[in-house]
Amino acid sequence: MLWTDTLEIAEKLFDTQPDTDPKTVRFTDLRQWVMDLDGFDDNPNKCGERILEAIQLAWIDEYE
Repeated sequence: MLWTDTLEIAEKLFDTQPDTDPKTVRFTDLRQWVMDLDGFDDNPNKCGERILEAIQLAWIDEYE
């Protein structure tokens, strides 16, 4: 899984963080949670604010 797999990442975050409202998550926490996901294997330096925003928006869609 790569940073650009936003939908897959969002689905896994929804499963691994079921009690977390994605609207309240700081990007620093989100970045770490993504890197900790099973199957995630991408360069941490390739992650920027735009990617985290896309992941967060996809997670919000899953959450709602």
